Amino acid sequence: QVQLVESGGDLVQPGGSLRLSCAASGSIFSINVMGWYRQAPGKQRELVATITSGGSTNYADSVKGRFTISRDNANNGAVLQMNSLKPEDTAVYYCNAVLSTPAKRRVYSDYWGQGTQVTVSS
Repeated sequence: QVQLVESGGDLVQPGGSLRLSCAASGSIFSINVMGWYRQAPGKQRELVATITSGGSTNYADSVKGRFTISRDNANNGAVLQMNSLKPEDTAVYYCNAVLSTPAKRRVYSDYWGQGTQVTVSS
């Protein structure tokens, strides 16, 4: 079984910073891509940022220049550094991993964490 656990969500003032962490545990063979997604009330879940095993990154236009994603290989995880936060960044942030297990090494599947709340408000 595979688990993804996020941490770091909080209430922060506009212009502030937060650091979200995600750690994957369990029966993991290989992680291809890790990413962060978010879902605001009444809206669909959207991509925030992704990072491949090779270090290539991709960002939503709305967060470019403010957010940085990085891999935490020691914890099979990913970190999202969020700076210059805006009220519109308020959402539940979910960690995602595309990975394979020892039982099916060539089959990559999506796994999701439970989410962590980020609220940007004065």
